[in-house]
Amino acid sequence: MEIMKRIQSYHLDILKEIGNIGAGNAATAFSALLAKPIEMTVPSVRIVSFQEITELVGGAEEVVAATFLRIEGEVPGSMFLIVPEDEAVQLIYDLTGESSKIGYSEMGLSSLQELGNILAGSYLSALSDFTNLNIQPSVPSLTIDMAGAILSFGLLEISRVGDFAIVIDTEIREVTNEYGYASTGQFFLLPDPDSFTPLFHALGVDLHA
Repeated sequence: MEIMKRIQSYHLDILKEIGNIGAGNAATAFSALLAKPIEMTVPSVRIVSFQEITELVGGAEEVVAATFLRIEGEVPGSMFLIVPEDEAVQLIYDLTGESSKIGYSEMGLSSLQELGNILAGSYLSALSDFTNLNIQPSVPSLTIDMAGAILSFGLLEISRVGDFAIVIDTEIREVTNEYGYASTGQFFLLPDPDSFTPLFHALGVDLHA
């Protein structure tokens, strides 16, 4: 909990603003890709313990769609974009017009993976621009499974030496949707243990003061 004592609400506000810049850039890119207006916002950013992550996505047995990628460069780590399955179904329909009631099509899965790719790339690019750190995303992978299985795989190595994740809530809305439907997902930004210090130092926080 020492990290939490060093990080103030305004530091998280900085991450939120960076997230909104990234979300705006992602919305522009995704709108061009789909030829329809899309809005994306980041309503909140939090820091949570690894133990809380599964609870945030509805529990270990909750089925979710998760895009996973590694972060490379000066602050290596991992990143998940996690969307509940029912919202993934709606999101695929809103973005491609396809229903997944009879199973996920290749196009539907590709759209989710590309969404994760665009969002992650846009957010990390905004973070890199703000901090002047070299941050690059790897090629993402997409999995639909129970949250416990997905997170156990992704956190296995990190959890042995790390404690915290940065949660970046994300809201995605099709502007022309007459019902105003918004899909919500969550980014879990998991800096490797040695990455927390340079990342927050670039944001003006000395974790070892």
